[in-house]
Amino acid sequence: MRLFMRTLCQTFAATGLLFSSANVLAENPELQAVQIYSQDELIKLINKNEHLTRVKLDDCQLVQDIEARASKMKVPAYQFLYGDMLAYAVCVERDVDLGVYYMREAADQGLAAALEQLGRYYHVGQLVQRDINKAIIYLREAASLGNLNAQIRLVDLFNAGLGSPRDFEDAYRWLNGALIYDKKRHQEVAKKLALLAEKMPPSALARAKK
Repeated sequence: MRLFMRTLCQTFAATGLLFSSANVLAENPELQAVQIYSQDELIKLINKNEHLTRVKLDDCQLVQDIEARASKMKVPAYQFLYGDMLAYAVCVERDVDLGVYYMREAADQGLAAALEQLGRYYHVGQLVQRDINKAIIYLREAASLGNLNAQIRLVDLFNAGLGSPRDFEDAYRWLNGALIYDKKRHQEVAKKLALLAEKMPPSALARAKK
């Protein structure tokens, strides 16, 4: 019975999303139909920081579908996308508070890009009040999930004398194990790791290099 009700709810949700897209096309017959992004496709766009550009290139046709997947279906990649749209007024009226709310919702579900972005925002004081402790919490989670930008920023914070030495070993291990194909960036990361190594006990550094 529960499985039947869940399937029925999902069917109604999907039908509603199709109707929302159809309404946009009916009101704007000059537009061509745009397919909603798959979860994997959207994550790739987010990781390349091309998600907002894609929404604008699609003539804002998918706003209702995006909002529904963020607010009703609670898909983390769509929560992140919708949060960014709200924060930067892309195809919707600007609402920073609601935008950050959806970013946090995505982060709470473990989306690495959302965790990294919130960590970066708390580090620099963008959209939120600057808070280094919160920045490190978010960045540490994103870094543990393999987000390279979070790994680099976390090591930078530690090299600047911030954070706890107890976290140095993990930060070194994560960044040391990252695959970086750009030669210049690889050299920059090597310098950052060398600085962090100077702050670590030999035993911790040896473990981090394994």
